[in-house]
Amino acid sequence: MLWFRLAMMLLGLIAGYGGGVALAVTGSPETATLNTVSLMLAGMFTGLLLAPRAEKFVLARSVRVRAWYDRLSPQTVAAATFGLIVALLLSVLLGNLLRALPFASWGLSLIVTVVLAAFFITFAVRNADAFGALATSQVRRKPGGKLLDSSVIIDGRMLELSRVGFLEGELVVPAFVLRELQTLADSTDPQKRTRGKRGLKVLEDLRAQRPLHVEDWDDPNLVGVDDKLIRLARETGARILTNDSNLLRIAKLHGAEALSIHEAAVALKPQVQAGDSLTITITKSGQQSGQGVGYMEDGTMVVVEDGLKLRNKPVRVVVVNNMQTNVGRMIFARLDKEQIPA
Repeated sequence: MLWFRLAMMLLGLIAGYGGGVALAVTGSPETATLNTVSLMLAGMFTGLLLAPRAEKFVLARSVRVRAWYDRLSPQTVAAATFGLIVALLLSVLLGNLLRALPFASWGLSLIVTVVLAAFFITFAVRNADAFGALATSQVRRKPGGKLLDSSVIIDGRMLELSRVGFLEGELVVPAFVLRELQTLADSTDPQKRTRGKRGLKVLEDLRAQRPLHVEDWDDPNLVGVDDKLIRLARETGARILTNDSNLLRIAKLHGAEALSIHEAAVALKPQVQAGDSLTITITKSGQQSGQGVGYMEDGTMVVVEDGLKLRNKPVRVVVVNNMQTNVGRMIFARLDKEQIPA
């Protein structure tokens, strides 16, 4: 950045001037001006040479500071500011009292100010929820509330969860998520248009079951819908309800709570153990010769040894082993002895 290099050169000039003034005290007056000019030029070119390295260092630190700042909620900033104001006011009052002491000094006043600031800022931040009214971009906190993203709305399974009472707390649809669904519904791509219309229909059915709050909140500094969801979740204390695994990971890295209906569905699949009996229909061949493949009602794949000869027939099998893979749970089984053709 040009302004950063110019600033480094200016700092070099100032440092060179300071060095020249210091040498002029002990040096010859005839060479003082020349020495000052030479040191200023040397400082300027040194700043120019060091600017690229210094720029990388500053940018790296600024990214960390920016990430830390983005994780701050308005309540936390308001609480910390209030605590600092109280500490400064008390330090002024105590400073006037301390002046009457024989050992009073500016250093003592500084220590008192630092101690008061540390105490009141820490106390205020720990009770940041009480400072919501002072936050500039405050939105209403929703204890136990859930923010719906487009993926979980289009999925539609939360309708059944809501109907049976497993989806507790206030359900919140941010306005920017509604705009995303509307954009999909108006798309020229038939697949996107179908997804968008399904999402809007799911919201209509959900509102018929229970109250649904639309949060008219937005942050023009954030472009992506996922970034806005994470920021809104952190500011309101609500949880994000999603089926997007990437959003789930990023939200947790930012300290926001997120729930996945897909993960819940996987966790609730019935567990089978070695020796259990199942009845399935062999629908296709497996990777190895003679293997048959069938599926349980929840979609779990069952690989049956020597099961291909009973293809398209319901058969009883005995579980040998089961394992969890990247695509889901897989069960290995063998034919029940009574099912083996003579």
